[in-house]
Amino acid sequence: MAFEPSESAVDARRSALPGQFLGGLAALLRFALVTAGTFLGLLAITFFIGRVVPIDPVLAVVGDRASNEVYEAARQAMGLDRPLIVQFFAYVRDVFTGNLGMSISTGRPVAEDLGRVFPATLEMATIGILIGVLLGVPMGVLAATRQGSWVDQLIRVLGLLGYSVPAFWLGLVGLAVFYAGLGWVAGPGRIDIFYEGIVEPVSGLYLVDSLVAGEWDIFWNALDHLLLPASILGFFSLAYIARMTRSFMLDQLGHEYVTTARVKGVPERRVIWRHAFYPIRIQLITVIGLSYAALLEGSVMIETVFSWPGIGNYLTNALLTADMNAVLGATLVIGAVFILINKISDVLYSILDPRARR
Repeated sequence: MAFEPSESAVDARRSALPGQFLGGLAALLRFALVTAGTFLGLLAITFFIGRVVPIDPVLAVVGDRASNEVYEAARQAMGLDRPLIVQFFAYVRDVFTGNLGMSISTGRPVAEDLGRVFPATLEMATIGILIGVLLGVPMGVLAATRQGSWVDQLIRVLGLLGYSVPAFWLGLVGLAVFYAGLGWVAGPGRIDIFYEGIVEPVSGLYLVDSLVAGEWDIFWNALDHLLLPASILGFFSLAYIARMTRSFMLDQLGHEYVTTARVKGVPERRVIWRHAFYPIRIQLITVIGLSYAALLEGSVMIETVFSWPGIGNYLTNALLTADMNAVLGATLVIGAVFILINKISDVLYSILDPRARR
């Protein structure tokens, strides 16, 4: 006869459902409030950065030869004659309506420019983090299980190089060796010029859009251009992930339950991946999230070296031309992405570790 729960147990479960629902609703509300507060703080920081930098946004528009009348008219049109707190609330309103102002250097809305350049950075950083995770995690585990061996030393040296080698130098060396010397990869840029405009941009990701359109020549050309810069970003990500994975694994391998499993005759592969690696998944989520955010916001040098039309290159050009609307818009997007990735990491953390939900 199949086991059937008693009526008291069923009633207890039913009475617990409203409490679980309210608890989940409270957690969701708390998550939304924390996210909104963090984003509001980011808005305040970007706004006041735009007001304290020694660049006059009015002069950037009218030029230094404009008359006082023209200068004052432009200042009033830009709302800079109003009190600072009024300017801030107007800035918040514009941001939430998608108005980031006009770019001086391109003559287009900043939001339109960011929608065009951000997918390029996202594509490169995503391939880079995939390389970092797929190679860095196994390398960290291998180094921990072979502690003190030549394999461990080699992986630690690679990690040290990832921390110490300048990104621009590695990019230039990569171009000189693999593009100019060996011809294994394509050169700077995101795609060859005669392929531009053939595929209708849908997601802004060349690999995805070319696959959807069935343009395999464009797909392989875009991948050829992407391979070297993404691999360099992946190397820096790999160094960080491998180092942290090694550290976490060494800590787990020293615990008594791992020793007990080995004494009981549990296969070494199961000891490593089930008993030692399984508990560090939560820590690795945080590490991978931080590494991914760092690639998205810190790829300025790589984008400059490879003439990659991403948000880092856009931000650099905006700084050189004193285009403050573009600078603040790009800074805001980078900060928002960082917040989003951290919040996604928190959600995954709570899914994998029930203790975090309390």
